[in-house]
Amino acid sequence: MSSGSTQRAVGDALAGFERHVTQDRVDAYAEASGDHNPIHLDEAYAATTQFETRIAHGMLSLALVTEMLASEFPESWHKGGKLKVRFSAPVFPGEVVATYGEIISISETDEGTIATCSIGCKKPDGTDAVSGRATVLLE
Repeated sequence: MSSGSTQRAVGDALAGFERHVTQDRVDAYAEASGDHNPIHLDEAYAATTQFETRIAHGMLSLALVTEMLASEFPESWHKGGKLKVRFSAPVFPGEVVATYGEIISISETDEGTIATCSIGCKKPDGTDAVSGRATVLLE
């Protein structure tokens, strides 16, 4: 991944990845987060909702995006990376989603060199489940 000597430029793609969002992963996220909303866990209940089936937690999709950012910027992401995102489509258990990102600007600040990245998580049909921007101090 990156190191202090790696030069970053506008247009650089971040190393995204794919993840299979299984019901087991959703169940584990519910346990870890304490969010036991039946829309995520109870198929009979979820069948009565607008989605007609269980959906993954939106924050689970966002957690995949932050995993990508932490991998891409291992020294600086956890020291003050910032996100602004929108949740635009549910992820259903069984789907394979893909994280993505690209540096869209680099600026000098009093804190150091800051990269702004467009980031997100796409569903198999190309629809964004999560999209937005991240800012992070370059290492």
